[in-house]
Amino acid sequence: MSKVPTSRPPFRADHVGSLLRPKALRDAFRKRAGNEIDDNQFAAVQDAAIRDVVKLQEDAGLGVVTDGEFRRASYWGRFVERCQGFTIKPALFKFRDDHGHEMDFTATYAEGKVARARALAVDEYEFVSRVTAKAAKITLPAPSTMHLYRYADFANPAVYANASAFFADLAKVFREEIAALANAGCRYVQLDEVAIALLCDPGIRAKLVADKRDPDELIGLYIDSINDAVAGAPADMAIGVHMCRGNFKGHYLSEGGYDKIAERFFNETKVTHFLLEYDTPRAGDFAPLRFVPKGKGVVLGLVSSKSAALEQRSDLECRIAEASKFIDLDRLGVGPQCGFASTVAGNPLTAGDQSAKLRLVVDTAKAVWGSV
Repeated sequence: MSKVPTSRPPFRADHVGSLLRPKALRDAFRKRAGNEIDDNQFAAVQDAAIRDVVKLQEDAGLGVVTDGEFRRASYWGRFVERCQGFTIKPALFKFRDDHGHEMDFTATYAEGKVARARALAVDEYEFVSRVTAKAAKITLPAPSTMHLYRYADFANPAVYANASAFFADLAKVFREEIAALANAGCRYVQLDEVAIALLCDPGIRAKLVADKRDPDELIGLYIDSINDAVAGAPADMAIGVHMCRGNFKGHYLSEGGYDKIAERFFNETKVTHFLLEYDTPRAGDFAPLRFVPKGKGVVLGLVSSKSAALEQRSDLECRIAEASKFIDLDRLGVGPQCGFASTVAGNPLTAGDQSAKLRLVVDTAKAVWGSV
């Protein structure tokens, strides 16, 4: 990937990263968990599936590809498995859908000192970069992922007396990993930021205030954690932040526009661009984009990864034109609002639905900007 421009996303057509796992891969995860296959057999299935999913992205016309997060059971699972100090406990929030159905999920808990025990995603990059001539993007969970889901009890107080000490150790993990990725040749890293998006939700903000937590103070903590995590990244590395309202089997965690966080987050976060969810009215309008400074770009997440219904290109073009009233068209790109499978289970779409949506993203980018 050549030197990254600083005023626009590195690609006009992008996607968040995770893709639907094929049946053979889902079966392999189950068999590995049950010790029916060994690590080598499991890796062979993953390798084959990644080759196929890279070709799927190339065939769709994308200029950037991922490995679909096919080596991960969830978007943050491998990060936790390869770090010292973490255990898993129930989260303090619930996923929900538009029909009122709720689902529990799990969160990290720092039982001991957090440290990078081994490379987190370098092997993912090294493999995918060998099987494609396209630019390869690596995704990592944002630091706040390890905090907000259990904000009231995120760590053993005997190990971390406060959040500042915890985030200092966590930032070191990120800096080490990003340096290793850069050394391997990676020039596009994306942080998946859920917590700050949750802090756009009036209901979640009220819950935090009732629990004597200041949502705006947390926003500052999480912005600082990102900046600390990416400090030292090469100047020619694109660092994108994906703002995610939760994505699990078609369910979400939060709603609310970017108004509460926009001016501060877009200006203070030291990254090249933002990938923003804009697939439903839950995300609010485009007015907060006026706060994105001139040196940064935005990928508009206009295509839903939660629903099989295929959007119309004309509608996407209209929405891009609407967004361009608040930010220069040249600083925009387009993509799905989130990944298609933040966990192995995936969202309620078929592989055909997914391919059609990726092709739509590419076709829209070509129609609006003439390139991907």
